[in-house]
Amino acid sequence: MSDSTELLKTAVIVEDDPDIRHLLVEVLESAGFSTVSVGNGIDGVRAVIAYQPLITTLDVNMPGIDGFEAARRIRQQSDTYIIMLTGLEEEADVVLGLGAGADEYVVKPFRPRELRARIEALLRRPRSGDQATSTAPRQDSVGPSFPAPRPETPASAPAPQPTAAVVVPSSQGPEPRTTSAGTDIAHRAPAGELAPNGGTWIAHRDLQLDPDSRLVRVAGEELDLTRTEFDLLATLMESKRRVRSKADLTLVLRGESYVTSYFVGEADKRAIEAHMTNLRRKLGDNPANPRYIETVRGVGYRLTSELLAAP
Repeated sequence: MSDSTELLKTAVIVEDDPDIRHLLVEVLESAGFSTVSVGNGIDGVRAVIAYQPLITTLDVNMPGIDGFEAARRIRQQSDTYIIMLTGLEEEADVVLGLGAGADEYVVKPFRPRELRARIEALLRRPRSGDQATSTAPRQDSVGPSFPAPRPETPASAPAPQPTAAVVVPSSQGPEPRTTSAGTDIAHRAPAGELAPNGGTWIAHRDLQLDPDSRLVRVAGEELDLTRTEFDLLATLMESKRRVRSKADLTLVLRGESYVTSYFVGEADKRAIEAHMTNLRRKLGDNPANPRYIETVRGVGYRLTSELLAAP
């Protein structure tokens, strides 16, 4: 490639239905993405490793490995935004998909304009692994869409440093880039305690969170949270005892304000419930006897009281 090659946004589409794959190509390309399309989970994982896309869409029922397993493998090697597109709408499936690493779970048949709005909302959310100064995932230069070419569109984010190349076995498409518990009063961090990068910790009982470095600790042990789980926890910790509704939390994750024209449906609220289930599990928090996050029935969530219950 020439030095004048413009930076592009890349999306990997993993879908075995040709009609849906074609529709996804149209939606993503209309949003300014260069696309790479594959028809099974194995090739999908390879494509993500090779192209390190900004967005990855995953079907669930596919040949080889299903979308849940593909999401787990992808999440081990990439922080691409994963959108699961599937006909499975049971709560257990939503929880499984989000637990496997998906950032969004969309039930088929989906509405193209809504899908594009969800994609744009995802791109306003920072990755948990980015530096504090970074607000969006980075993209390197790529070629035209695969299998069908399209005009290049510019993106402004800098490219990461290369380490090793992995190539999807294909004769066409863009050239892949390189990859790479107390009984009295709970512990609180001293006021103004500095995080490793100079930020300040927010503390609740023995739970600590640093918004700048996106680190979370429980009883001094660092937790590994997804960016969505971190954003939910940060919102609740900053709100303290103020109740945050599921619709409110949905808008926070989308980067929208309280007054918005964006629709918050039942699927969005179920997704928040699933993310909260995963977050509580990682915190070791029991919803029946919560230490950190309590449910306000019929309303939403808030932090527990600072004082522990008397023995």
